[in-house]
Amino acid sequence: MHAVLGRKVALSICLLFMTFCLGWAQVNKVGGTNRNFHNKENKPYYFGITLAFHSSNYKIFRSKKFNEQEQILSVESVTGPGYNVNVISNLKIGRYFDFRLLPGFSFTERNIQYRDLSLQKEFDQRTIESVFVEVPFHARFKSEPYNDMRVFVLGGIKYGFDIASKARRRKDENILKIAPVDFSVEVGFGMQFFFPYFILSPELKYTHGLNNILIFNEEVIQSNVLENVLSRTFTLSFHFEG
Repeated sequence: MHAVLGRKVALSICLLFMTFCLGWAQVNKVGGTNRNFHNKENKPYYFGITLAFHSSNYKIFRSKKFNEQEQILSVESVTGPGYNVNVISNLKIGRYFDFRLLPGFSFTERNIQYRDLSLQKEFDQRTIESVFVEVPFHARFKSEPYNDMRVFVLGGIKYGFDIASKARRRKDENILKIAPVDFSVEVGFGMQFFFPYFILSPELKYTHGLNNILIFNEEVIQSNVLENVLSRTFTLSFHFEG
């Protein structure tokens, strides 16, 4: 239910963004003066805020013990929705490059679904709700502007700490445990639209975890059948900068 709702929201936002881009292109197809861009190009740094929506899941690697037991028939990740709020610090390096620091909060839901013969219901779904304090660091390459807009690509790393993990462990010790610390790499692309008083930058980004975030617990079979768990996220961001 939540995953379907998240996908519908993301699709609606993408359609609105495409409509906006088409409208912008029609309004600005004549002239090509880049007036708003030239008013901002001499600023060495600027700040802003990010509002983002994302869908997250896990990349799961099953352990050898999965094939040695008969209780768990299958285990897979189910995508869950979430959203981010970040603060932007942008430093220009020459005409085409930026260094960006975007600390903020991420509210995330991810699920692991088991088919467990010991239960009467067909599937047992473990939902992991997290509140991350995140510190992404990005390098961004930008194209030449045209009609007060341009495209960019980015890459970087991100540190995340789940401040809800301790409360989750206190609630039930006999659950699948996920480590609170996550290191990730990020790649993405987007567009900048230069307005008189701010810059709007829609961006699509993919995040892939680097470290195994599974806390192994031999006494919990849901943990026993797993060997490695990595995080994965697709994010649609809207940066408002000035």
